[in-house]
Amino acid sequence: MTTTTTSPVLDAGTTHQVALARSGHAPAVARAITARWLALCGVPPDAAPDAVLIVSELVTNSVRHTTGPCTLTLTMRETVVDIAVTDTSAQLPTMRANSGADENGGRGLALMHQMGARVRVVLTPRGKTVHAAVTLGAQVCHGLME
Repeated sequence: MTTTTTSPVLDAGTTHQVALARSGHAPAVARAITARWLALCGVPPDAAPDAVLIVSELVTNSVRHTTGPCTLTLTMRETVVDIAVTDTSAQLPTMRANSGADENGGRGLALMHQMGARVRVVLTPRGKTVHAAVTLGAQVCHGLME
């Protein structure tokens, strides 16, 4: 598996971008990268699980429903982290109505909404970017949590 990372730029905007290969390991790699980046931003460990779970869901969907790589972009703005996953499919995510416990998939969007994430999809010339904005609930100063 090939993973390309860039160093977080905490003093000039708090954005971190990672290109992930299409692999079954990509969600785990993305979770680890997200947890580490949030810690570097000063996010307390108890404030990070929702964001890490959303990253896992978005990257898993990309691996499951597309044929190419994806890019994870994390952006901290005050008390909100914007999680963006760009992939090579123009197919829009859908939320199943009343999906049963025995069905595989289809509950990720509902789960993100229940966690308070504001989800939006932006079509790109080569696919789409799914954004999920999550409020972390702590004070942020210049991208670093206090």
